[in-house]
Amino acid sequence: MTIEHKRSSKAEIEDLIRARYSLIWITSPEEQRVEEQLRKLCVEREMRLEVWSITEGFKTIANGQGTRDVKDPMKAIDHVVRSEGRALFVLRDFHPFLKEPAVVRRLRDAATELRKTKKSLLVLSPVTKIPPELEKSISAVLDWELPNRQEIEAAARKVLPSLPAATQQVIESDPTMMERVVEAALGLTLVEAENVFAKSAVRTHTFDLETILEEKKQIIRKSGMLEYYEHREEFSDVGGMEVLKDWLVKRRNAFGSRARDFGLPLPKGILLIGVPGTGKSLTAKAVGALWQMPLLRLDVGKIFAGLVGSSEENVRTVIKTAEAIAPAILWIDELEKGFSGTGSSGQTDGGTTSRVFGTFITWLQEKTTPVFVIATANNVHQLPPELLRKGRFDEIFFCDLPDREDRRQILDIHLRKKNRDPGQFDMDKLIDATVDYSGAELEQAVIAALYDAFDSGNDLTTEGLVKTVSELVPLAITMREMIEQMREWARTRARPASLRAKAPKKEGWMARYGAPKANLGDKGPETADDDGRKLEL
Repeated sequence: MTIEHKRSSKAEIEDLIRARYSLIWITSPEEQRVEEQLRKLCVEREMRLEVWSITEGFKTIANGQGTRDVKDPMKAIDHVVRSEGRALFVLRDFHPFLKEPAVVRRLRDAATELRKTKKSLLVLSPVTKIPPELEKSISAVLDWELPNRQEIEAAARKVLPSLPAATQQVIESDPTMMERVVEAALGLTLVEAENVFAKSAVRTHTFDLETILEEKKQIIRKSGMLEYYEHREEFSDVGGMEVLKDWLVKRRNAFGSRARDFGLPLPKGILLIGVPGTGKSLTAKAVGALWQMPLLRLDVGKIFAGLVGSSEENVRTVIKTAEAIAPAILWIDELEKGFSGTGSSGQTDGGTTSRVFGTFITWLQEKTTPVFVIATANNVHQLPPELLRKGRFDEIFFCDLPDREDRRQILDIHLRKKNRDPGQFDMDKLIDATVDYSGAELEQAVIAALYDAFDSGNDLTTEGLVKTVSELVPLAITMREMIEQMREWARTRARPASLRAKAPKKEGWMARYGAPKANLGDKGPETADDDGRKLEL
């Protein structure tokens, strides 16, 4: 079994030792920190602690002294079995030797023999690589927790005396300053935290949050599964979607200790579904800037890349990395492309997709760390139904094509980005000409019109924009059946991202080519809103 450490790792390992678990796997890159915790535990319980490595053999570090020049892995296991008394043995970086059948067989025998004694054997490794033959012999797998707030703050306070006196006074006089520093460093190992605090002191003569976050970016790069997305978009760049934006603004301060004291739970995440190009990905990017939190982008395809059997390890690495960086935002773009085949994966990939998906949705349901998940999907019909169940996400939002006011905001944003004054354009005429356009199509229309104006030697005008728009075919035509199906699905299953869910006017492309009639059945009277969309009363 894998231990989920709601209690401290030291308390968990103490329970396992008292329960006579003979063979335990500890996963942690912090060798010294784990061994120090184990040393304190052995001192409290009056147990001997011996640590083995291939370079030094055995070294006694608690309730005894001395070393034993036993560097051969087989002989190391023999020493553990033959030793007398109450003791704890740690094998450092033992996983490479588990490729040898003889070593695996000897370790299985040792696990059986140690059950009759007051000794426990711990394998301490930065990775979890357990051969199938050993899975049932290893009593427990424990992911050792990263440093908590108290440990991080203690590391920061060691550096505090080296800062200028004036800086020390500022930090000590502002009780929230140290809290922000600790919050920024959560997810780092103790050595990483100590190093980045020292680097920040040398570089800026204070605790610089940007320097600390830069260290977190390095962790992301090392993982290879996630991409650290820089904050290039502002929340003001998102046009329309007032309901969604209001929901996000209300939760920007929900990750601090004040929100916990108020009784608020940690926000889990949202699923954004809807028409391509309506701003789902843009919203995910902008939330990072609004909340001032690291934004991590996950390409689900990378999880399934590589050697057979590595996908499950990859998804665990993604989860562990995201939790290490927390508080953070995990952005999963086009979720349906990664998990659309879960139903038939048993026949196509040996069930790998199903197992990865199961691990992911279980984490979504049970996670207690401040990792906010923003998942986007263009085709809701390809999503597994388990993903849509209540409890996975806080809310499911449907992003429809923009209505008149949304289009006005979007055109205003993109004209200003191109250093043009929206007041110089006939906005009502542009809004009427772009009835069927998504936000992405409006942006591209402005860019295409700018190219035309630049080529002709003139400036951008309303007429030029209208001419460019008339030459483009919006997605509302090429994917009109799918759009209507999504709208029908979202009518009772999702919350609209905008104040009013509206569709194209009759003067638009839908009127010109005809929109498919949705089969609404006997649902009572209907009416049409000002954009031509038939709505149920």
